[in-house]
Amino acid sequence: METSMCAFLRGVNLNGRNMKMADVCNVFSQEPLKDVRSVLATGNILFESNASKADLRRSLEKRMSDHYGTDISLIIKDKEEIKNIMSSSPFPADPDLHVYAFICEDGFDRTLMERFGTITPAVNEKAQINGGQFYWQVSKGSTLDSGFSKVLGEKRMKDQFTSRNINTIQKILEKMV
Repeated sequence: METSMCAFLRGVNLNGRNMKMADVCNVFSQEPLKDVRSVLATGNILFESNASKADLRRSLEKRMSDHYGTDISLIIKDKEEIKNIMSSSPFPADPDLHVYAFICEDGFDRTLMERFGTITPAVNEKAQINGGQFYWQVSKGSTLDSGFSKVLGEKRMKDQFTSRNINTIQKILEKMV
């Protein structure tokens, strides 16, 4: 039976790289996947497959890297994992705040929490691990100015995670089969 999955790409619109989602979907469609489609323009590719996430990741990263001529990293989560990300969000919705869920390798949530502990948080800036997931809350308009955003931009952190606003996670979940 096919499993509904989402590939979360990192760095879709960074450092002059601008991937068009139609092009990314075309690259994904070269794999034996069903119903390939994107959600928003931030590197969220939905599809169905019966292959393992590890095999898909290796194959898709190679295909994407070959196509774009640069290293491309992605993390694949299935529908149940995305439901968990959504339901485990520890921060209530607030029109003045952003809540980000970090899609990362197993165990990297603890590294993120340790690194958050090295900054002086701004007003309303919080981080929490819940359900094995790292979440970050920050005031709207201050995301890029936060001390934590500087930590996230460090080169050694680059391929370990990607983040999405919790509203994006909700849209992804609504589009999954």
